[in-house]
Amino acid sequence: MKKATLLLVTSLVLLPKLFGAHKIDETLSQDHTYEKRLPERTYNIDGWNVFGDIRAGLLKYDYQNSPKNPTSLNKGHTDSKGFYVVPKISLRSPDLHGFMFQATVVGATDFGLNDEDYESRNFVFDPKEKKSFTLLQEAIAYYGHKNNRVLVGREELTTPMIDADDWYMLADSFELARYSNKQLKNTTFNLGYFNKMAGVWDSGANGTEFHSMSEASFIDPYDKNRIGNKGVYFASALYNDKKHHNLQVWEYYGVDTYNILFTQYDYTNLINSFKYDAGLQFIDFDDVGKLADEQSHTHIDYQLYSARFDGKFDNGFNFATGVSKFSDGEGQGATLGAWGGYPYFATGMIFHFFEAGSLRDASSYKAQLGYGLKSFDLPNIWVGYRYTYFDLNPTYSKSSNNLDQNSMMLNGFRVSYTSKKGAYFTGTYESVDLDNEPNTYSLRLIGGYRF
Repeated sequence: MKKATLLLVTSLVLLPKLFGAHKIDETLSQDHTYEKRLPERTYNIDGWNVFGDIRAGLLKYDYQNSPKNPTSLNKGHTDSKGFYVVPKISLRSPDLHGFMFQATVVGATDFGLNDEDYESRNFVFDPKEKKSFTLLQEAIAYYGHKNNRVLVGREELTTPMIDADDWYMLADSFELARYSNKQLKNTTFNLGYFNKMAGVWDSGANGTEFHSMSEASFIDPYDKNRIGNKGVYFASALYNDKKHHNLQVWEYYGVDTYNILFTQYDYTNLINSFKYDAGLQFIDFDDVGKLADEQSHTHIDYQLYSARFDGKFDNGFNFATGVSKFSDGEGQGATLGAWGGYPYFATGMIFHFFEAGSLRDASSYKAQLGYGLKSFDLPNIWVGYRYTYFDLNPTYSKSSNNLDQNSMMLNGFRVSYTSKKGAYFTGTYESVDLDNEPNTYSLRLIGGYRF
């Protein structure tokens, strides 16, 4: 019975993580951080498990556009800075004949230290209210039996295009129902429905509260009002032979909004002390239903083709490279990064694609070099540099004063620390050089302790 309970607890904890792509290191290509996932550290009280996280962050974004005298430069984004603390506490029930329950409460506060004028781009508080808040982030009812898993409630969930994106200050959470089946060898099938989400960084609504997926999208407000509150159905099939081949196909159907077809194949291999991952990715975005009719103010119809080659050596060195090509179609600004999904192979460490006028018919190229300091008896520290170049189409990409934009260059530096005892820290600095806009700079120092 104890073994069965342990397996059930493990499946509840890890199942959301298994939805993501198989990589040589699940964080090597990530845009947000290089924090390795830590094993959960729980306190057992008569079969009930208590665990949590206390996170703090110092954020600074320099757009060369003061909020005291704002201009239209850099899309009107103004300088932002602030210090925040985000505590999280979770409670999980013991196994009750295959059933388990979990609740998570999270909060965010600045203790009144920040200047509200400088909080427009920090993405911690609601951008209008700019005040501390608490949220029932998870409320899960879960059942597992043999190869079947069913979950209903609020959950931090990781899938390629709708994602908890929890390497920022506060993770996204979703009201959903989902089913998973692993009956076939090396294969997982998923079915589900996203109803609402909360998440300040990735929601187009008030992210400190739960809103429908259509309201939380980045489509035009006119279309949101006309469509009403709609959700997103999803289905997927994932195959991993646990040796070399990993294939995943995801279908997301947003009712009256847009459809996403996501496919990715990764080939992993080990040659002596060198392990590598060669990946191909294709994503198709299309408006559907009411968003596709002639009244719509938002038009979505484009494809994104990407490839990557990542590798790591036993001596501590690792690298990540990527290239992406956007087709000549509309909708990038209404879809990229929406709902927390950032699976793209060739973006920057912080700013990504938000500053360019448009990525229509654009290409991007990424080269990253990193080093783990285990040779210096510092196995928990990683340092790295990333360069990303965006080749923009000036026909579509215009500056704030309507000048042509041909390119955007991003330089990012990062140091990350993760301790098996629960402590973690990531410091990231990035600069952006974009045609006909003032250079922008960002510094993020985020750390915490999992208990």
